[in-house]
Amino acid sequence: MNAAVQHPGASGPAETVNELIARARAAQRIYDGYDQQRVDEVVTAAGWAIVNPQNNRELARRAVADTGLGNVADKELKNRRKTIGLLRDLKDAKSVGVIAEHPELGLIEIARPVGVVGAVTPSTNPAATPANNILNALKGRNAIIVAPSPKGQSTCTLLLEYVHRELQRVGAPPDLVQQLPAPVTKASTAALMARVDLIVATGSQSNVRAAYSSGTPAIGVGAGNVAVIVDETADLADAAAKIAASKTFDNATSCSSENSVVVVDAVYDAMLGQLAERGGRLLPQAAKAKLQQAMWPDGKLSPHVLAKSADEILQVAGIGSTAASCRFLMVEETGAGPQHPFSGEKLSPVLTVYRAKDFANACEIVRAIYAYQGAGHSLGVHTRDAARPLQLGLELPVCRVIVNQAHCFATGGSFDNGLPFSLSMGCGTWGRNSISDNLNYRHFLNITRVSRPIPPIEPTEDELFGAYRRKYGT
Repeated sequence: MNAAVQHPGASGPAETVNELIARARAAQRIYDGYDQQRVDEVVTAAGWAIVNPQNNRELARRAVADTGLGNVADKELKNRRKTIGLLRDLKDAKSVGVIAEHPELGLIEIARPVGVVGAVTPSTNPAATPANNILNALKGRNAIIVAPSPKGQSTCTLLLEYVHRELQRVGAPPDLVQQLPAPVTKASTAALMARVDLIVATGSQSNVRAAYSSGTPAIGVGAGNVAVIVDETADLADAAAKIAASKTFDNATSCSSENSVVVVDAVYDAMLGQLAERGGRLLPQAAKAKLQQAMWPDGKLSPHVLAKSADEILQVAGIGSTAASCRFLMVEETGAGPQHPFSGEKLSPVLTVYRAKDFANACEIVRAIYAYQGAGHSLGVHTRDAARPLQLGLELPVCRVIVNQAHCFATGGSFDNGLPFSLSMGCGTWGRNSISDNLNYRHFLNITRVSRPIPPIEPTEDELFGAYRRKYGT
């Protein structure tokens, strides 16, 4: 077993973390001296550790076997796509030394490491999310220690074995990338968060809140509960195909998977028909009640339905098997909030359907949904009206408006949109987060600015107050 993931024996959480931190700092001091070319080689090496088809296949298998979440084929695709996309974003990015010069302002920007990063990662993506954090951290010449979810521990251990093998090939210190040893506990994670220089937390909101309250600088991301609007101008067949693909990918483990679709009345029946053609099964009210009881038996989302297939969920609910063509379940809803649990995040191939009178009413429904859960994350819209996405961005509490795209493939960056590839989406103050963009390598940097004198730029009093005084007097 690699030394970086050995069991701590009789030592307690604080002693174990102290040892990991000491090794990380020693490795980071060496890495701090690397130039951009060597850093980029290290990043490429770590990326190949997960993209290598043999490694990727085994990581995907291990993830599903350990967590019981999602499916192997989609995990494998996600690992590859997210890593390839991130490597594309990082390829020509400057992260060592001078990264920008602004002569008109007399400013030079210098990239500096943050030091040792602690990454708290979820069970839903036990390989892809740690890999994403590792690449971003290494790009900034940092060391990183991962705190995986207990279910994802074994997958993370395997990932680090692959990463260490590649780091050794390029002569980089393996202790740049470590993880908490099993069993990962709240105590060991808290000890890690107290000792690192930066925390990046993805997953449960309890972990995110713990990160923000740790006393260490932290970046945490908000809860997902994506709604998507389909208006009367939309290409319904295209919208249905994209929603179905997104909703069913990896059994909806993604926080960016559509949880609700809000369809305007003029195309409501036609849109439901299109969704049905792509494997959606609309449940009658009696079956919906049984499903609700199965999914929230004690008011909390049951692990027995989390990221399971539609057939498995129907069996748990006692509704019975369905046709082979059924890929996801649909339930109609009219309200939002705790009394309407289908209005929240489900992390399963269950899609809540709302009928809106018109586009304005659709906006009101989405606002009510996000007042309950998911504010700040993102919103999808399928429309041919170019003005409506801008209207949504101006009015609704979301950090991303995804237009005519499959939401879970687009929100975290895609090869056909301009968002950075990421598995962690900041939700701004709406989601109680410190960032509103996709987590990226710049969040893993300190920026030092060298300021030189320039010709004075000092406005006159009239330039600042003249128009105001002429309008309102003195």
